[in-house]
Amino acid sequence: QVQLAESGGGLVQAGGSLRLSCAASGSIFLIGAVGWYRQAPGKQRELVAQIPRSGSTYYADSVKGRFTISRDYAKNTIYLQMNSLKPEDTAVYYCNAEVVRLPYWGQGTQVTVSS
Repeated sequence: QVQLAESGGGLVQAGGSLRLSCAASGSIFLIGAVGWYRQAPGKQRELVAQIPRSGSTYYADSVKGRFTISRDYAKNTIYLQMNSLKPEDTAVYYCNAEVVRLPYWGQGTQVTVSS
């Protein structure tokens, strides 16, 4: 079992920055790929960024050059640095971890970008 807890969401003006954190606990040695998803009202959940078990980091086209995903193994924490935020980035952001090929989710954190 793995538990994920996000933090760092909030209200920010367009052009501003936020850093989301996702603290992992439990059987963290089983975690493979990690990523951030988001879900805006009335839309499907979409993958924003992912660090795979192997290979290159993935970013959705809509966030390339603005968002950076990182993983601190010592702190068991996954981060999403979000710069140059736009109103269309408004959504609930979810941390995701693959554990023995099963997805685990955090509770989500709201990000609201005002124009």
